[in-house]
Amino acid sequence: MVTVQEAPSVTAPARRPRRKGDGRAAALYLAPAGVLLAALLAYPIYQLVLISFYDYGQPQAAGNAPLVFLGFANYAELLSQAQFWTVLGKTVGFAAACVAGSLIVGTGLAVLASRVRSLPRTLLFLAALGAWSTPAIAGSYVWLFLFDTDFGLVNEVLSGLGLPFEHHSWTFGTLDAFGLVAAEVIWCSFPFVLVTMYAGIKGVPDEVLEAASLDGASAWRTTWTIVLPMVRPLLMIATVQSIIWDFKVFTQIYVMTNGGGVAGRNLVLNVYAYQQAFAGQEYGLGSAIGVVMTLLLLSVTGLYVRTQRRSEAWL
Repeated sequence: MVTVQEAPSVTAPARRPRRKGDGRAAALYLAPAGVLLAALLAYPIYQLVLISFYDYGQPQAAGNAPLVFLGFANYAELLSQAQFWTVLGKTVGFAAACVAGSLIVGTGLAVLASRVRSLPRTLLFLAALGAWSTPAIAGSYVWLFLFDTDFGLVNEVLSGLGLPFEHHSWTFGTLDAFGLVAAEVIWCSFPFVLVTMYAGIKGVPDEVLEAASLDGASAWRTTWTIVLPMVRPLLMIATVQSIIWDFKVFTQIYVMTNGGGVAGRNLVLNVYAYQQAFAGQEYGLGSAIGVVMTLLLLSVTGLYVRTQRRSEAWL
């Protein structure tokens, strides 16, 4: 007679319940920053929303005309404009390119920094610090000088290699101008991703990397299948922060395309709001654009928080 033994059932390890004290401690740590942000941002945001509901132009700002409450008329006018949707699409595409470039360059250099010796790593971080600390307007003019049509170093080098870039204008064509500005934005923003991801990579336990090496995993496979999944929460933070920064780029677009390019071909929402509010003296309409931008970015942040709540990394 054969005795059949049942295999013992394997139960998933219970998750450690979150203690109430953890949430209270986190709230106490965040309270000073929250109070400071509320003090600095609450009133400007209130004014932005309030002005968006009024017919508010230069006469009203100067006190020469009464305020007229329009309700959602500014929003209705904005959403009915074909130019708004065109600019919104360009803004999303431009921000997506900048975010992808920043993440790829920053993460790639973070992996490289974790594998090289101290001296090249120090030089890399010093170069990144220089890019990070350069004011946006100064960096924009440096890039314009490098890519100048007649005297730019880039055109001279490319022409010397036999490529058809003699007297090439990098700011006239829509794609060329967006590409140039995106490159400058990536140059300014990749150091944040680099430092964030490097800290996460250095936090991966050595035992995990040694086990992968003993299993015969290559450096590329170890990075792709082990290291990056373990630092996914930091990658998500860097992604959301990059989206917020790159979606509201103003200085680089305004300086490098001379206010939005030829016939507004390189407008993004921030520059579009500036033109409507100050050049067109339609402060109410410009404020409505600002409110729409804020809501879009809040939705991205809310999606991130919801995703983190559902992930084990949140626990």
